[in-house]
Amino acid sequence: MAMIAMKAPEITVTVVDMNVARIAAWNSDVLPVYEPGLDEIVRQCRGKNLFFSTDVRGAIRDSALIFVAVNTPTKTYGVGAGRAADLRYIESVARTIAEVANGPKIIVEKSTIPVKTAETIKDILAANSPVGGPVHEVLSNPEFLAEGTAIADLTAPDRVLIGGERTPGGEVAIQTLAGIYARWVPRERIITTNLWSSELSKLVANAFLAQRISSINSISALCEATGADVDEVANAIGKDSRIGPKFLKASVGFGGSCFQKDILNLVYLCEHFGLPEVASYWEHVVRMNDWQKKRFASKIVRTLFNTVADKKIAVLGFAFKKDTNDTRESAAISVVRDLLSEQARVIVYDPKVSADEIRRDVLGAEVTNPRLSTAGTAYEAAAGAHAIAVVTEWDEFKTLDFERLYAAMPKPAFIFDGRNILPAGRLREIGFRVFSIGR
Repeated sequence: MAMIAMKAPEITVTVVDMNVARIAAWNSDVLPVYEPGLDEIVRQCRGKNLFFSTDVRGAIRDSALIFVAVNTPTKTYGVGAGRAADLRYIESVARTIAEVANGPKIIVEKSTIPVKTAETIKDILAANSPVGGPVHEVLSNPEFLAEGTAIADLTAPDRVLIGGERTPGGEVAIQTLAGIYARWVPRERIITTNLWSSELSKLVANAFLAQRISSINSISALCEATGADVDEVANAIGKDSRIGPKFLKASVGFGGSCFQKDILNLVYLCEHFGLPEVASYWEHVVRMNDWQKKRFASKIVRTLFNTVADKKIAVLGFAFKKDTNDTRESAAISVVRDLLSEQARVIVYDPKVSADEIRRDVLGAEVTNPRLSTAGTAYEAAAGAHAIAVVTEWDEFKTLDFERLYAAMPKPAFIFDGRNILPAGRLREIGFRVFSIGR
């Protein structure tokens, strides 16, 4: 919404939420989301044509287009628990729109949702609107930006995907939304499809990207067993134009709000439509990712003479990737939990994630564990640590004073590079025992 406000100054964009504290944060000097470049855009547009408000009903009445961007987490209860998307917030928004709307609206799905959700929204709108009331159009406009590079992804997207009904009203709605993006996106990059193709494309795109990560991570284990170097293998196969080099970086595992959730949603859809073999195929992408996280933690335990009990382990990085403070499904959560279960003393440092967030993600709300602590710098975390585990690829970790780290650690001093970003040869010259993914 900030990007639309910047690129289309004649359009008034109002972001609404029922959470008073969150809206207050968006109106403050410290935004609740860290994303490189976002601060500048919000400051440029806020108060001019970009507004943040808790007046949900007023915004619905005043707007021609309504972007629905509520959370769609994986269900933790009932039918489809652990796989299906929880659509309670989508339904709540649809009911509110039907109740408040004073004229026809274009409703745009931005949340990642299962196929046929638009049908649910339309059904709720029709059932809750007065007889002879406004007829709303529902579009699917999934977001393909990546956290950490979101502004660049929005500025020059590979494509903008808009799905709608192939009816006169649907076509008008599609062209209305396409016209907004066309203010800065070339028309040939704006793809229009039917509703169901658009909804499914988001799940499939994330599933394919995650599949590539799990594929190279599976090969990283084979590389370690045979003496091959996974980065060399990835470079060699990535030169094949049919494969390409992207998303072939071996690591401790993928995280984030989308990949696992969307794959599990895809698995559930396949099971629902009677395709168990397809469901099993995609489910193994998630299983491989979970195995990679556990394999990394197990490697630490085995290398430290088969016990980390009462040993201090410094975990560098907690966000699921660099340049974001998002910790959802972060590999660090699994690694820290596994180390704590082995009675290790774990100290975590991340430049953007708060101590409270780290404790809450690892232990849960209102739970404490004296073996888990946080540090204000990488040097503080490493002081007295038997091992350092790099779990997030923050750029600052590449330029640390490794001699200083080594001097502050008991010997032998170990480094486990879960992102393959450190100069392994130089570290070994210093005296570290270095273990990288797939080498």
